Amino acid sequence: MVLRINPQFSSPLSFKLPRLPRLKLEDFKLKQQPPGNIVGTVNDAYVPPAPNEYHGSYHWAYERIVTLGMAPLMLAPFVGGVEYPLVDAGMGMLLLWHCKAGFESCIIDYIPLRVYGIWHKVAMGLLSAGTWLALYGLYVVETEQNGLCSIIYSLWRA
Repeated sequence: MVLRINPQFSSPLSFKLPRLPRLKLEDFKLKQQPPGNIVGTVNDAYVPPAPNEYHGSYHWAYERIVTLGMAPLMLAPFVGGVEYPLVDAGMGMLLLWHCKAGFESCIIDYIPLRVYGIWHKVAMGLLSAGTWLALYGLYVVETEQNGLCSIIYSLWRA
């Protein structure tokens, strides 16, 4: 049995950069909403949104679990007097996730997709970029300095 490579995958032209979407001025305008956000008539049956594991009550539960996990990690270095790098990194990661989830909830509430369209996507993209930048900053603090707990401790003593 002879295996042949498809020529479309072996040509150098197959490695093209993805085409960027063309944006028009109308894409940046706010979407017109019906009065009271009522689509159809008042007597139409309610159509619930599809369940999503990352939003709604699941999202609320994830936020609470992370918050409960942060409490002992915040106290451990200060009560014990000993700094553990894994505890420090875990606290930094949970704190970063907690802040991202809080800002994401604010964006979802105050810049909804149905009203602001592309501006919602821009805000979510900026949040993701800021989160990745903060993750890199957390990495730098953990590797080049003594960690997040030592920074908090030195600020507390100042």
